[in-house]
Amino acid sequence: MKYHPLGNDYLVYIHNTPAHEPVPSVDLNGYSIQRICNRHTGIGADGILLPTFDQSDHYALRIFNPDGSEAEKSGNGLRIFARASKPTRASPAAPACNWCVC
Repeated sequence: MKYHPLGNDYLVYIHNTPAHEPVPSVDLNGYSIQRICNRHTGIGADGILLPTFDQSDHYALRIFNPDGSEAEKSGNGLRIFARASKPTRASPAAPACNWCVC
C-alpha cells in the first residue's frame, strides 16, 4: 500500500497477533532507521511507525524520524497508521506481519 496524505510517507509495521500471543519484536536502532529511510539507498520514507504495547498492555505507537530519533507525536503519522491498519474490502485480513509503505 502506498499513501501520501498531506505529502508525508511513512513505513508502517503492521502485525495481527491475537491478544494472548506476544507481539513480534522488531529491533530498530538509529543506524538501521537511517538506512531504511534513506531515499537514495534505502526504501525512502519520512519515518517509521511501529505499534507496541506499554506496561499496562495498552496499544501504543512509536514514531521514528528518518534521522533515527524517536518523535513524541505526529498527527499525520497517527492518521497514516490508522488508515494502514484498517482492513479493506480488497484485503480483509492482513498477513501476520508485514511492512507497508504509506
